[in-house]
Amino acid sequence: MSHGTEIIEVENDIIVVEPERQNALGVRYIILPLIFLTVTLLGGLRFGEKDSAFIFLVPPLLCLVFAAAVMVLFFRSGLLRLESWLTERKSTLENVSNGAILVTLFTATVQIFNSLMPEQGLPFWVIGFCFVWTLWNNLFSDFDVAKLLKSLAAMFALAFVAKYLVLANLVGPSEGNWLQRIIENPGKETFTWLLDLPRYAAATGYVQFFAAVLYLGGLYLTPPEIDE
Repeated sequence: MSHGTEIIEVENDIIVVEPERQNALGVRYIILPLIFLTVTLLGGLRFGEKDSAFIFLVPPLLCLVFAAAVMVLFFRSGLLRLESWLTERKSTLENVSNGAILVTLFTATVQIFNSLMPEQGLPFWVIGFCFVWTLWNNLFSDFDVAKLLKSLAAMFALAFVAKYLVLANLVGPSEGNWLQRIIENPGKETFTWLLDLPRYAAATGYVQFFAAVLYLGGLYLTPPEIDE
């Protein structure tokens, strides 16, 4: 018997677990939940502009709607086959474990939208409308797994650029009184007032970029089917 092979005896039956099988189980039940839980934590994290204090934002209801639509796309495209993840043929423990992974995937998806959507003001509704338009069209399109992942990556990339590179550069610093800020940065103060944009530290963008990449990596590692 090969080195590292594990033998498990269940109800007088001997089950041989090969090393490759052990690695697959480790990725499925340890790595994937950790990835999605990390994304869930980081997606709502912001850093204060002055003292870099931790700020955790609750996702708006619209993010839950977007996440539900994305989960439907996962099932329609074959990225996840629900009949393989949750079935009567599996034990209760397996179904509960697989269901827990799907729950962490859903919460991570909610927080990714929370991360990429502006917190308030006109930009929130503009980018939210873009998400609605894209997801609505995708729900009625034929997708395979590769096309779906490319579509999500492109949508997330555009939203990230719009929020953390374009809109963030339109926000002026909050140092000094309002009259001093208007004199020094009249354009940024005008955009900040018109768009109602909050001010955060630059570290926020780095953390959210890491969360988005981690989320896409978790999708890549997620198996479409769960074997017996």
